Amino acid sequence: MIVRRNLKWSFILHYTWKSMLYYVLLAVVVYLLHDYYQVFHLHLPFSTITALSTALAIFLGFKNNNAYDRWWEARKIWGLLVNYSRAWTRQVITMIIPDDPLEAANAKELQQRMVYRHIAFVHALRVFLRKKLPYNNPKIQEIFEETNEYADTVAFLMPAEYKVFCHKKNPPNYLLELQGEDLRRAYNRGWISDFRFVRLEETLIEFNNIQGRCERIKNTPFPRQYSFFSRVFVFIHASLLPFVFVEEIGWASIPISVILSFVFLCLDLVGERAEDPFENRLEDVPITALSLTIETNVKEQWGDKNFPEAKDPGRGVIL
Repeated sequence: MIVRRNLKWSFILHYTWKSMLYYVLLAVVVYLLHDYYQVFHLHLPFSTITALSTALAIFLGFKNNNAYDRWWEARKIWGLLVNYSRAWTRQVITMIIPDDPLEAANAKELQQRMVYRHIAFVHALRVFLRKKLPYNNPKIQEIFEETNEYADTVAFLMPAEYKVFCHKKNPPNYLLELQGEDLRRAYNRGWISDFRFVRLEETLIEFNNIQGRCERIKNTPFPRQYSFFSRVFVFIHASLLPFVFVEEIGWASIPISVILSFVFLCLDLVGERAEDPFENRLEDVPITALSLTIETNVKEQWGDKNFPEAKDPGRGVIL
């Protein structure tokens, strides 16, 4: 997620330079044909672009609103994960209580295993939702210092669990299954009552719901017709602009048409970059930072002072 108030032009040009080059060349060619070769029929009436600009602005506004709704829903889902992670840790610590003092050490071991396995679940869910690092641009690539690999879970799982975990098609779901099995063992040994067992199981179900809602956003793309036609309409609009202004303002039609085309191009790109919030891009929901927040909170509740190092947003981006 970009937190810098002012965006770097190097990032903007990385996504727009091809289109901008087309806009500039087209505007120059139209101007030269009109003024030097006297091709007067190149001129179009101003009302043509006015109607198209209005329709395009409405279309892009609708697209961007719905794209932002997807991004904001993803952020709210991970906010719920933060809250339920704190609740789960508290429940494990306070509700799994053996009657026999001789079993206190075994119960403590079970609690620790379940607490740390949840941290592994959070990191596994992050990796499961994201793709590999997609950037070839060194200026953007240098921001990504994370590996986005399941190796981030090694420290929180038993070796045997991790070996099986790595071969699962849905690793986060496998960890929830292990949590349920440990709950059953604690119940069978009398460490939790019926009511407490139900409450803990309800929290596990919430983690299933959170993962399912994330997968729904991940696996259901924004309707492709909106993305396709927005690109087509922006291209048509930019291609017509030089023909509208060249008769009225001459050489000034070059910068004016390029600037107006750039505005609509950016509006289109804003929606396109926001519609898929789990693609490991600069504009995505910062689930790495949220994962580290959860890890810190859970460890603090357990009494572990070995907190993860927070990512520095010095470059204006929180991953």
